[in-house]
Amino acid sequence: MSAMQYLPLAAGIIGMVSFTRPQDSLLSLMGFLQDGGKRMEHELPSQARIRDEYDFVIVGAGSAGSVLASRLSEVPDWSVLLIEAGPGENLLMDIPMAAHYLQSFNINWDYRTKPSDRYCLAFKNRQCRLPRGKVMGGSSVLNYMIYTRGNRRDYDQWAAQGNPGWAYEDVLPYFRKLERSRIADGHPGAAGKDGRLTISYPRYRSDVAAAFVKAAREDGAPNVDYNGPRQIGVSYIQSTTRHGTRESANAAYLYDLRDRPNLHVKKLAQVTRIMIDRSGGRATGVQFYSGGQFRTVRARREVIVSAGAIGSPQLLMLSGVGPAKHLRENGIKPIVDLPVGHNFQDHTAAGGLTFLVDGTKTMKYSRIFRLDTFMEYQFNRTGPLTSIGGCEALAFYDSEHPGDPDGWPDYELIQIGGTLAADPTYEANFNYRPDAFEQLFGEIRQRNTDGFTVFPMVLRPRSRGRISLNGSSPFRHPVIEPNYFADPYDLDISVRAIRKAIELTEMAGLRQYNARLLRTTMPGCEAHRFDSDDYWRCFTRHATFTIYHHVGTCKMGPRTDPTAVVDARLRVHGIKGLRVIDASIMPDVPAGHTNAPTIMIGEKGADMIKEDWNELPN
Repeated sequence: MSAMQYLPLAAGIIGMVSFTRPQDSLLSLMGFLQDGGKRMEHELPSQARIRDEYDFVIVGAGSAGSVLASRLSEVPDWSVLLIEAGPGENLLMDIPMAAHYLQSFNINWDYRTKPSDRYCLAFKNRQCRLPRGKVMGGSSVLNYMIYTRGNRRDYDQWAAQGNPGWAYEDVLPYFRKLERSRIADGHPGAAGKDGRLTISYPRYRSDVAAAFVKAAREDGAPNVDYNGPRQIGVSYIQSTTRHGTRESANAAYLYDLRDRPNLHVKKLAQVTRIMIDRSGGRATGVQFYSGGQFRTVRARREVIVSAGAIGSPQLLMLSGVGPAKHLRENGIKPIVDLPVGHNFQDHTAAGGLTFLVDGTKTMKYSRIFRLDTFMEYQFNRTGPLTSIGGCEALAFYDSEHPGDPDGWPDYELIQIGGTLAADPTYEANFNYRPDAFEQLFGEIRQRNTDGFTVFPMVLRPRSRGRISLNGSSPFRHPVIEPNYFADPYDLDISVRAIRKAIELTEMAGLRQYNARLLRTTMPGCEAHRFDSDDYWRCFTRHATFTIYHHVGTCKMGPRTDPTAVVDARLRVHGIKGLRVIDASIMPDVPAGHTNAPTIMIGEKGADMIKEDWNELPN
């Protein structure tokens, strides 16, 4: 793009750096996203007039829905309608470091968990904030761009639960199909090279990132391509970025399809109900709300729900597919009694595990959002604005089998190149109570202290939660009860991960910067001795950070499985012409980040549909 095309973006960034108060600059950035910027020149237009009927209607243009729309419309005789509740992308969403800010705009469903006395205790109203993408590309536009496949045992376990075709050897070709890997030092032959989605290292790293990787190696973790045959070890993050910019599923799969006549897109249109013929038990279309009006569109072949692990179960239940008793309680007549909304899973990390350093500069708002860094990004696509929200390195550990180089990791350490005090958005993003945030980070924020953060993520949680309706209105958010730490095992893994993060600061790699734990007591945990196991359990219950990996609420499994909603072909049990294809079908959350598996599910689901309709090329 030419420099002239970046003038609106320049105005937005310059407007940010011209303010002295962080809250004013954040408002300036918000205003830029709402009102300024040029729509991506390749963004598919929203159809002004849509047909009454299509072969396939896809609900949701997120990480799976974008893939499905692209792949199904490859069949020229098929007509495909993709419906998205949010708008298109714009230039600001391209900037990797802008990930912090996107949660505050109208491209986020902005869910909250039900208040709890067992988790999210340091947050406003004891609620965790669960952002989900409401935009073309879905949560691949909001996320932190970390690309991990997970562990081969994750998928073998899916298959062992009665889902033929989902073992690792079955899904691996679809990972390779989607990948356009540019990881030069990756495991030979492991990654795909010609797929739609670019995988690359971010172009910016802090000195602390190198020190963290060095410390993990000194502690015994090998260097690893965690998307290769083995996952245990440490690595710089592989990301969904291309030439220093974010590459969403929308950009990867839909941007080059402007001239494909059989694919229509309807944006700013919320699907409110799946139309189901009760007598025949078949999905016939959808109802959606757009521009102040309700409208229906028919599906000749199938309706495909790709609204995510929160949106998909909500839509199914609003349409009469779900727990019969619960539906009746919400004024909905059941069509099929299925455990929709159950089996909710997520990855959490005990947040704000902060380490202070000397002798090096770490990522801070005041250092990143400057005119010179913007100009570097604009003309060279380099510099701190290419950092993926400050996330820099990952280390995977199997605490049950610490000596096994081919283990199945149960926790992950995510290294971030700054502290939560270094950017004004973190307090709001994680829904912290102002008093709790001030007690934890007020002093280092006032002193402008350098430091970094580690998120100790529990990879294979045993706790399960639920999504349920809050009445029959499609415009009311569902009730989200994640049930974090219902199984004490998850707390134990959190403590092990925290202890490993602290242990790494004793290695020479981090000692060179005098890395040390911020020893400020979490409000509410004063009864426990600081650094005891009980203290860290209490800390985890208070600073319960979602890592945005919501899955499982339309679980895949055979009809004989009382916890299953869809079969191994992703067809909803008991309803013809209806599939769910997104993260909600995962029986168990993979030991990694979930964007890559969700895109893989979209690729595999598209081929299943083609096979079932005899349209898969030989």
